[in-house]
Amino acid sequence: GVENPVFEPPSPDAGRQRRGSSAKVDASIPEQFGEGPCGWGCFAPKALQVCNNPEGFLAMYSLLAIFQGMVVNGLINISISTIEKRYELNSSLTGLISASYDISFCLLALFVSFFGERGHKPRWLAFSAFMLGLGSLIFSLPHFSSGKYHFGTKLEDTCQIPGTRSANFTCSASAMSSLSSYLYIFILGQLMLGVGGTPLYTLGTAFIDDSVAKHKSSLYIGIGYAMSLLGPAVGYVLGGQLLNIYIDIEIPERQDTTYTEMDPDDPRWLGAWWIGFLVCFVAIWPLIIPFSCFPKYLPGTAKIQSEKVSETHDDGSEMLVEAQNIGKSFKDFPMALLILLKNPVLMSLIIASTSEALVATGFATFLPKLIENQFGKTSSFSATLAGLVLIPAAALGQVVSGILVSKCKMDCKSIIKFMIGTCSVALLLNTMFLFAKCGNEPFAGVSETYNGTGMLHNLTAPCNANCGCSRSMYYPVCGRDEVQYFSPCFAGCASLVNNKMKKVLY
Repeated sequence: GVENPVFEPPSPDAGRQRRGSSAKVDASIPEQFGEGPCGWGCFAPKALQVCNNPEGFLAMYSLLAIFQGMVVNGLINISISTIEKRYELNSSLTGLISASYDISFCLLALFVSFFGERGHKPRWLAFSAFMLGLGSLIFSLPHFSSGKYHFGTKLEDTCQIPGTRSANFTCSASAMSSLSSYLYIFILGQLMLGVGGTPLYTLGTAFIDDSVAKHKSSLYIGIGYAMSLLGPAVGYVLGGQLLNIYIDIEIPERQDTTYTEMDPDDPRWLGAWWIGFLVCFVAIWPLIIPFSCFPKYLPGTAKIQSEKVSETHDDGSEMLVEAQNIGKSFKDFPMALLILLKNPVLMSLIIASTSEALVATGFATFLPKLIENQFGKTSSFSATLAGLVLIPAAALGQVVSGILVSKCKMDCKSIIKFMIGTCSVALLLNTMFLFAKCGNEPFAGVSETYNGTGMLHNLTAPCNANCGCSRSMYYPVCGRDEVQYFSPCFAGCASLVNNKMKKVLY
């Protein structure tokens, strides 16, 4: 009778020992857990049972995580500058577009976790795939309803012979353009993506953790998160190449020869940002089928759960949950939330995660735009560079940490110590951003005179007084004298030689 629960003292420690024992699993547990074949009801082909295991689920989860990361953290980030120009938005509004995903995620995460914990998690992920595909489709819709992009005539921003060009330009655009109203469609698309991403990173990881042994859980979840970080890398590189394609695919043919000179280096150029979202829409929706065929629990889940030892922070809440049967209905939600808020370990982890996200999210979102503006690179090059440098390193960190935790069989306390060590190293390395700065180049008419002529804070000088230069287009160039000029016209350049490698002004 030693192994009989009736003869064991009713204490939390004894309960954890029972779950950690290697006793045989009761025959009624598989039915309670809902373990079953892979299929749809009575239709369960033998060919599908090859995927009815943690490895098969991880493969599908990884695919969905790749496409989710590709859209949310890849394509959207590199499209920010293009969307700003095309729909006449400023950075604060495009920042709102980027934040809409996180707003949706935060509002839904608690409710999805609460209701989905006892639900059919794979079907929740099928719903996740549906919403991610729908969000990708909605995000691309403004391109099809906003009409063709009219980039206007080429601005000949070089010094012209007096009398051949007028220095006065008129602006035909209205003060409040109707294009800015597409902001709400972008926000709606991001909200849909947030709804789809919530089950993926709450219920998906919980399902993996339930289905594999303790020492394998960190490796499986690490692989899943690494795939979610591989997605942005694919999105950055793919989206960067798509920005080399004209936004309407074909450049309009006009008699004006300036139209044939359009290339990605032209300030008027906008890339085909929308193609990547359509590709993801077509690729994500087929994943609804495999997720809908997984059972509520994978075979062997009951045995794995019986062998796991609880390492939760024991403050008496576990006995309270079992005694009052908390978590069965929505009225238990406030009590369940209060129990979590009183858990010091959980709250510390949440603060650490949000602090990291505060830096990482803004960095990943605006780094391509920073490279584009600070160093004068094209949007395609900036996106490709950011993706190749940042994302693979993050994905490698996920996999390596998962392997270390799995191989060393770390418990919760050891994992937290490991996290403190790695975060401390990252904090020290981040201090280099306090010292790594790009100095301002000498700027003619702002911080430097025109080779001893003219005045500071005045772009006009004797060398460009008769050029009739326009101040409406900021087109900076760097002279051979290592001085920056507002435009070729203000630099006094009158001729241009354009070859395949570079453009030289004289």
